[in-house]
Amino acid sequence: MTTIESLAGVPEAAEISRLANELFPDLTESIYGVPTADKSADSDTGAGGNAVSSVPQISRPSNAVPDGYGSVETIVPGMSATDYAYPGNGADYTVPDFGATENGLPGYGVPEVNAPGTGLAGTEASNYGTNPASALSAAGSGTAPGASYPGSGAAGRTGSADTFDWEHPFAYGGASSEPWLDSVQGPAAVEAVYLPGTGDIPVVSKETTSYTPVVLSQTEAKQNSRKIDAPTSLGGDTADRKKTAPKVYTSRDESIRIGSKTLAQIRSDFPILSEQINGNRLVWLDNGATTQRPKAVIDRLTYYYEHENSNVHRGAHTLAARSTDAYENARDIVRDFIGASSSEEIIFVRGTTEGINLVANAYVKPLLEPGDEIIVSILEHHANIVPWQLVAQETGAVIKVIPCDETGQLILHEYEKLFTKKTKFVAVTHVSNVLGTVTPVAELTAIAHRHGVRILVDGAQSVAHIPVNVSALDFDFFVFSGHKIFAPTGIGVVYGKKELLESARPYHGGGNMIADVTFERTIYNPVPNKFEAGTGSIADAVGLGAALRYLSEIGMPCVYRWEHELLQYAIKEMKTVKGLHLIGTALNKASVLSFSLDGYSDEEVGKRLDSYGIAVRTGHHCAQPVLRRFGYEGSVRPTLALYNSFDDIDALVKVLKTFA
Repeated sequence: MTTIESLAGVPEAAEISRLANELFPDLTESIYGVPTADKSADSDTGAGGNAVSSVPQISRPSNAVPDGYGSVETIVPGMSATDYAYPGNGADYTVPDFGATENGLPGYGVPEVNAPGTGLAGTEASNYGTNPASALSAAGSGTAPGASYPGSGAAGRTGSADTFDWEHPFAYGGASSEPWLDSVQGPAAVEAVYLPGTGDIPVVSKETTSYTPVVLSQTEAKQNSRKIDAPTSLGGDTADRKKTAPKVYTSRDESIRIGSKTLAQIRSDFPILSEQINGNRLVWLDNGATTQRPKAVIDRLTYYYEHENSNVHRGAHTLAARSTDAYENARDIVRDFIGASSSEEIIFVRGTTEGINLVANAYVKPLLEPGDEIIVSILEHHANIVPWQLVAQETGAVIKVIPCDETGQLILHEYEKLFTKKTKFVAVTHVSNVLGTVTPVAELTAIAHRHGVRILVDGAQSVAHIPVNVSALDFDFFVFSGHKIFAPTGIGVVYGKKELLESARPYHGGGNMIADVTFERTIYNPVPNKFEAGTGSIADAVGLGAALRYLSEIGMPCVYRWEHELLQYAIKEMKTVKGLHLIGTALNKASVLSFSLDGYSDEEVGKRLDSYGIAVRTGHHCAQPVLRRFGYEGSVRPTLALYNSFDDIDALVKVLKTFA
């Protein structure tokens, strides 16, 4: 017979079979069941003696059967090969359908990998078709094209060695025109059907994955991941660079209303709250050191620099007028926010510290003589201690201190005992930055005035948390910092009664604070410019105005009520932490939750909290005298603000309990 192989110069099948059996005897027998021992020593003959050396012979194994995918032999206890596959005495073969083999065998009805005409490639070939023995059994006769199943004899068998059609296209993986081959059935877990109790036989999943690996340098990877701004042919469209910020609130926050906004809306107003710290959401509990900025403040600063930036006053051009208007409007906003009677009583400074130094040097120092007295409290920040020490040292004055009780509240009757005819000034905090104690400023002011003494109130820790009306409280001076009330850093306020500011001498000399200068004399500008020498923090003052307007729209009484509720919740939860000691337990308390934890340093606690994204302040908080009053050199200090939530407190307490 003339074959395709002979025309193409390909070795005949007999030669290929002989070489395969010689080179790979183990593989051909154990994997494919094609032994060499059963063949005649003289020649390969079938039942009729015809030479069919190219036809693979099937041996009869003992009790080893291939698993469902023809790659591993499985010994099935209690079953022999004759129980299910190899009946003797010429009976028809009943071969269980174990599905397609992974590699495929030419001539046995199972497609090869990448077999032409099958439409399959790679490992997909393992899911193609069924064992042709199933078709033989189902059809009742062995008419599968291109296949015969020789054995110990020819009688009773379907097909014979001499009828094997090596030119049939399926013998070489080609397409077949036979209808039975058009029925494709994926391999099933036939073990459950044919081999009860052998559920541990592995079954290969139908789903396979192919990979086309690409190896890139770090530079190439970054370039490939970079979004390209590419205008489309329709004009102007660009790739969207915006990222969806994670939610910074929970459904519980949506149900909590603080004045004109819900807590969820307030938290959404502060972009930094979406920041991730060490893989955790930011929990900002360091508000006593500085607060975060709402979008309204950030946008106002941007607008100023884009549309209004100029030095203020004395300018004849449009931007100077815009800048001056914005600056003076911020002064008016401050006036209204703290209840001053005039914008002239509002002086812009860098912050609380500079404000106290201004009052100490411009107003108090000229009044002092040796032996005069300045009263401060035990609760003070260093910024309300050191400036008075400096002027006292220069003038010979002395400093007296108001004591506090075991809860951290000032003792009023002891305070009143401190007054003498030598007392010239009182400086006291409104809220302690370490204990959170809200001092009785109305009583402190009234007592001082009863003795004819002026008073300064440090509002750095109160102005963002408690409604303040300086006129109603009759403060002589009130100071605060912008960065502690959601405004930019580098800006602060001194409020002073107009007559006191006018009687004070200038603190700094330079431009803007003068009306006329000659070498013989200088005429100062009236207040407030008298105390604003040089170019001030104009944009930051504008940002302060935006922050106060934001708070005014919410409502400071509402802010105070919310923070009080949050503070009470925090105190209750923190008391459940083993070994935790709150520092400062006055009944009238705001925003501050200083504590110590048995067995751990403040720094250790702070670092572990930070690892969970929780920001707190540790150390002496620039208030060493009051900490030492309670026997501490430092503390861990969480501090609250209007955007904090119950979830923030829960996160804090959860981490603190990991120390127990």
